[in-house]
Amino acid sequence: QVQLVESGGGLVQAGGSLRLSCAASGRSFSDYTMVWFRQAPGKEREFVAAIRWGGYSTDYADSVKGRFTISRDNAKNTVYLQMNSLKPEDTAVYFCAADRWGTGTGVPATYSYWGRGTQVTVSS
Repeated sequence: QVQLVESGGGLVQAGGSLRLSCAASGRSFSDYTMVWFRQAPGKEREFVAAIRWGGYSTDYADSVKGRFTISRDNAKNTVYLQMNSLKPEDTAVYFCAADRWGTGTGVPATYSYWGRGTQVTVSS
């Protein structure tokens, strides 16, 4: 069982930066692929970034490549999402999700564990 708690959201102007954190409780954090999703009002939840267990390879949605960086600190049971050059279209609730030994798919139904989300609002 894994519990996830996101933090770090807020209001920022376009072009600014935020760093989101997702703290996980439970054992064997290093065995989990960790993924960030986001959901804007009236839209479906969409994949943002993933960092896999083991080799810690990463994937990003095309819309955030070059601007966002996902990383993890297994000693702290935490995954991060550094978001730079933010745009108004990045406004959404950001969720982290976990899948033990997962492949890092962008399909939300794959993930058993979810946080409650943190709001990111980017003003123009």
